[in-house]
Amino acid sequence: MADYVSVYKSGKWVGVSFNNEHDKPFAIGEKMNEQNELAYMNGYNWDAFFNYYLSENAPELLDGLEPDPEAGSYSAYYELSEENERKAERFAEIIESLIENEDELCRIVSEHGDEIEWD
Repeated sequence: MADYVSVYKSGKWVGVSFNNEHDKPFAIGEKMNEQNELAYMNGYNWDAFFNYYLSENAPELLDGLEPDPEAGSYSAYYELSEENERKAERFAEIIESLIENEDELCRIVSEHGDEIEWD
């Protein structure tokens, strides 16, 4: 898995952590912002983007998801269970896939940016 996203366990939670200030996601975030001025890709707008993307492509991952965005990072948690561990792993894989396919991210923002509830 890329060094800007990770899955971890803490107490009764399994979490996904995304460092949007890491070089690659940060550079892609700037390109997304060029596509849509509202898409200033801090943790809160990554939360808005992921909510939109998951609702369209993997709505089952939103079930039980507790996002915790900050300005420089995005984290989300599920209550710890085998099923939720799989959800967290899949969500992290989706984040990595999106970051590794920046053209797709920019296309989504360009074509669907007005459907995303930006911060």
